[in-house]
Amino acid sequence: MAAVELEPLTPDNVRAVCDLRVAPGQEHLVAPNAVSIAEAYVHPQAWCRAVRADGRLVGFVMLWDSPEELGHMLWRLMVDASAQGRGIGRRVVALVADHVRAQGVPVLRVSVVDGEGSPAPFYRSLGFVPTGEVTDDEPVLALDL
Repeated sequence: MAAVELEPLTPDNVRAVCDLRVAPGQEHLVAPNAVSIAEAYVHPQAWCRAVRADGRLVGFVMLWDSPEELGHMLWRLMVDASAQGRGIGRRVVALVADHVRAQGVPVLRVSVVDGEGSPAPFYRSLGFVPTGEVTDDEPVLALDL
């Protein structure tokens, strides 16, 4: 398994994060990283990190990091097409859960796009369960921490 680390976005890595791409056919499942970074700029609740695996920049993660409104919600997770299938996404979710747990928060939530290629099975395999909630027309899953 790759050694996975999360690092803050900086002037040195932000363009490379924006250049990362999901695999063909996955574009409808997650917003481009540049859009996510723009949204984070106007939402102080956004906690963003670049993802490195074995020292190589391979992804991006964004958390709604606030007890207000949405609560602690995994807002975006993307792993570059060149790095998929190596367990990196699983490790990123574990690191985000550690961050949330360290704040004394008992639940991490995520919303998922329904349909072909949905990441719902991935999140369920990590222990997330459907809550019955819907946000932005997406079902919400939760992980007890």
